[in-house]
Amino acid sequence: MRLIFFLLACLRVLATAQAADGAPKLKVGITLHPYYSFVTAIAGERAEVVPLVDAGFNSHNYNPQPADIKRAMTLDALVLNGVGHDPFALEIVAAAGRKDSLPLIHANAQVSLVPIAGLEGAEKAVNPHTFISISAAIQQVNTIADGLSRLSPADAPEFRRNARAYTGRLRRLKAETMTRIAALPRLELRCASVHGSYDYLLSEFGLEIAFVVEPAPGMQPSATQLRRTIETLKARKIQVLFAEEEFPAAYVETIRAATGVRTRFLKHLTSGAYSAEYFEAGMRYNLDQLAEALLDASQANDGK
Repeated sequence: MRLIFFLLACLRVLATAQAADGAPKLKVGITLHPYYSFVTAIAGERAEVVPLVDAGFNSHNYNPQPADIKRAMTLDALVLNGVGHDPFALEIVAAAGRKDSLPLIHANAQVSLVPIAGLEGAEKAVNPHTFISISAAIQQVNTIADGLSRLSPADAPEFRRNARAYTGRLRRLKAETMTRIAALPRLELRCASVHGSYDYLLSEFGLEIAFVVEPAPGMQPSATQLRRTIETLKARKIQVLFAEEEFPAAYVETIRAATGVRTRFLKHLTSGAYSAEYFEAGMRYNLDQLAEALLDASQANDGK
């Protein structure tokens, strides 16, 4: 019995020592997979990163669930895309009664936003896919680090140090791709996209999307629109069609068969399991696909 009391006393001492070892961890909610990676890299052990929504959701048409509202009630802060990719988050915050009490960190506060390029016959809309980019991701990481530093000033030096280390890795990732294509006489690629997701990524390499297949975000083309798409890709001599790996569309094969255009798949970075490595792994894949498309286009141009 004395041994049991001794062990319980030791546990209480350990618990007290752990609780006294700095301030409690922040509980930071995130709305999209890249922000899980960003906040994890910035905060390290000083925060618990909580996905507001369970993995496997479609951010374009998600309806809030009771479990989401319960999570929102427990958060110290929430990191938002805030420019069109997570409107469900504000519904959840309001339903949780946290509209005026939950600190929001708008990741895109310092990002120069662009309209979705290449949409035919549609009103221009702001492109919310800033997280599919190295340069825009670096800006978002710094904005998130500043927001977390305001919430926990004692941890600010660590947050900013971690942010510098993480953005350094991202810069090296882009540099590796630039090295692969540095010998090309010019960066030239006539490309189309199934979904208007990749403008920020391509703009980093001086490239533009010439045509977007979807008539509006998330809307599949009708038979008539698909026929016009095929005619347009032929007329503009499109060299590559970027499709989405996570959300395959059956009509992509129809386009490829009718036009002969090369198809490459890019990651939308909003599906699968949340992880610290998610963003870097996904962007490495996307950059590899882009580099291969540029190298293929260069070879094709040289062969003419």
